[in-house]
Amino acid sequence: MLKNPFWRHLLTMGIININDDSFSGDGTLNTETALSTSQAMISAGADFIDVGAESARTNRDAISISAEIDRLTPFINRFDSKQARLSINTWRPEIIRAVLEIPNNGIDLINDISGLPTPENAEICASSDASLLIMHTVGIPKVPHTEQQWDDVLAAIDSFFTEKIRVAESAGLSRNKIVLDPGIDFAKQRDDNLVIYRHLERLVQNFAEFPILLPISRKTVIGDVLGLENPVERDAGTIACLVRGIRAGASIFRVHDVAACANTIRTLSPITRPQRKFP
Repeated sequence: MLKNPFWRHLLTMGIININDDSFSGDGTLNTETALSTSQAMISAGADFIDVGAESARTNRDAISISAEIDRLTPFINRFDSKQARLSINTWRPEIIRAVLEIPNNGIDLINDISGLPTPENAEICASSDASLLIMHTVGIPKVPHTEQQWDDVLAAIDSFFTEKIRVAESAGLSRNKIVLDPGIDFAKQRDDNLVIYRHLERLVQNFAEFPILLPISRKTVIGDVLGLENPVERDAGTIACLVRGIRAGASIFRVHDVAACANTIRTLSPITRPQRKFP
């Protein structure tokens, strides 16, 4: 089996939102600003830059396919993939195909929050060098699933990933090109998210061949626990979730405050994973 390019590393993924309705208030429609922010994140320790052009907020309408492509393309064209890995946060096949067809695009990962409802996104990635993230969710993005209830959220995630990995492989995507995400806050209630955090070792062990990405930053579940409505005030809770993820064996951590998270990883890595070396 080929070694997964993200395997057994602790990677910090910085979030860049090229939009004007990010839930965390950090979006921008200015490509120069987005590139400058990504450079600052790389300097602060980001291994990955995850750039998206459409907010996942369900109280906002989806933007058009052409608008999303127009927002992403200038950033991709000018991003220096020699400095950090590039992830594109998108889910519609038309957009995935368009960005992967950009010459010398440097894209390492398609961060797909759709839950792979059809094989198409896996087929597109299989025809390129990009890896594909599969996130646990129900239904399509941009539609609220606030009433979703789970009898056993852990069993549901196990079953979901088993099936979606099969779908991706049948579409031609190699196992070493698959990243998994338990989908914190997506179609889950407060207690569902907390159960996932408590039992992360189970997820890591059951899918030991695959890197686990945790989108921990400023999540609603943190706000629920701490009683904080403003996402910007949730960074301390984000660090707590980061430490939990490191201890459980997750590999990639998607965050807004790169410096704090990268330094946390630098501090804990020699303790938990002494094989990881830093300059």
